[in-house]
Amino acid sequence: MSARTCSSRGVLDYTHVENLSAADVERLRAVYEPLTRSVRDLVDATIRTEVDAGVVAAATAEIESATARLREKQRALSFGIQLGADGDAMPWGNAVIGVRNPTAPPLVVRRMTDDSGERVTSDFYLGAAFEGPPGHVHGGVSAMILDHVLGDAASTPGKHRLTGTITVSYRRLTPLGRVHAEARVSHSEGVKTYVVGHLADGRGVTVEAEGVFIEPRWARG
Repeated sequence: MSARTCSSRGVLDYTHVENLSAADVERLRAVYEPLTRSVRDLVDATIRTEVDAGVVAAATAEIESATARLREKQRALSFGIQLGADGDAMPWGNAVIGVRNPTAPPLVVRRMTDDSGERVTSDFYLGAAFEGPPGHVHGGVSAMILDHVLGDAASTPGKHRLTGTITVSYRRLTPLGRVHAEARVSHSEGVKTYVVGHLADGRGVTVEAEGVFIEPRWARG
């Protein structure tokens, strides 16, 4: 079980509005998503390869050459929070859903409403890069994903809520492979929103979480 506290301080400094239309965003996705998928596949191959030293040396030289080409023009810092001209978020670098982050699983989080109410869900794959106990997902990765999914459940269009505290309870090990996540709001009290959620594999829930998400002062009307 663990708890984490997050401050909103300085978030505005990393919020940027880009004059990009929806068509511009899709064009950029078409350019960079294939690169991200290739690097993600490279990470997995690097972890699991058993080729000989000569092949490793040759691959290393090729990777270093490609890295140098990509660094010919780059941002000074991270992407931060980017918004397109229509106000939609562009989570390029996010550690969980980043379109251009090869270390992200990545998750696609969907919001839905059914007989049990409104909730967010995501189905995704965690491979060798996310291993903790042999053959199983690292507990810190589980916590990171739940933090993000619970935060999505707490937030609504135009209302962003940040993690105040999150408590994670590990019921059993989560096997590497297909994982399901979901979360829902349990109740709200003023600027605080209380959320519960879990991760699950094909046999049921593996990790549960509950958190308090707060609308920061700079975002209140």
